[in-house]
Amino acid sequence: MFDSNVKNVNAKEAYNLIKDDKEFVILDVRSKEEYDNGHIKGAKLVPVQVLMSMMDELDKYKEKKVLVYCESGRRSPIAVDTLIDNDFKNIYHLSRGISSWKYDITK
Repeated sequence: MFDSNVKNVNAKEAYNLIKDDKEFVILDVRSKEEYDNGHIKGAKLVPVQVLMSMMDELDKYKEKKVLVYCESGRRSPIAVDTLIDNDFKNIYHLSRGISSWKYDITK
């Protein structure tokens, strides 16, 4: 599905990755309304529709590990492809989205 720069992870794997690594950048590519209803702690809201227009702002994260998620895993692959096209190298994709997340969320 993705190239070698992307690792598909489940919720438990994602939780363990971000718990152990404070440098992780977490991108929530859902709408502001969905984000406001609850998101992974520390996640930055970058709706998939505006991701391209925010690339300059996100450029500083190119070399960092980036976890991308949406609600169910349908929108996030579009965001992942956009990140790949913009030379991001360490992308982690939450394969079933936040709907599979059984851990604390922040509002």
